[in-house]
Amino acid sequence: MDQKQTEQRLAQRLADLRVEQGWSLETLAEMTGISRASLSRIERGENSPTAALLNRLCSAYGLTMSRLLSEVEQSGPQHLRPAQQNVWRDASSGYLRRSVSPPAQAFHAELVEAQLEQGALIEYDLPPVAGLEQHIWMLDGVLIFRMNEQQWRLEKGDCLRFHLFGRTSFSAPEAGGAHYALVVARP
Repeated sequence: MDQKQTEQRLAQRLADLRVEQGWSLETLAEMTGISRASLSRIERGENSPTAALLNRLCSAYGLTMSRLLSEVEQSGPQHLRPAQQNVWRDASSGYLRRSVSPPAQAFHAELVEAQLEQGALIEYDLPPVAGLEQHIWMLDGVLIFRMNEQQWRLEKGDCLRFHLFGRTSFSAPEAGGAHYALVVARP
């Protein structure tokens, strides 16, 4: 699926989720701290949400970003070649996210490939679903991962396993950025 199709399907899914909850744009704006105008543009597909805004929306809906993006994907085969894998890019932060796992509702874990450009920083105020088990496995580069008061410097080959709680940030401080695999295990 190409980037434009993904963005349009994401916009429609976000609009559908709000309607399913029976929330107005004003209600969702109050819950997320995202302006009503921004929400409207996102739902109409005029603007693509940043990773941080998408995280706030996922939190309001009680969904992981992986779950939301898998709902945007069309159900498909058990085996996906790279060209079939859904790719989402946050142009403002330099974050590229590839859903490696084929979309399926019955499974509890997903594999995501992520890349951050040098100098990129993504900050999340809160997790979309508190307590999620996650694993970060560094494929190349350096990633600084912060969760609340803890910080880890991850380099090629390192793996960090944790339960996601509180504020987090991902940054790529060095040349070459950060390239890593993320496993998200849903309850």
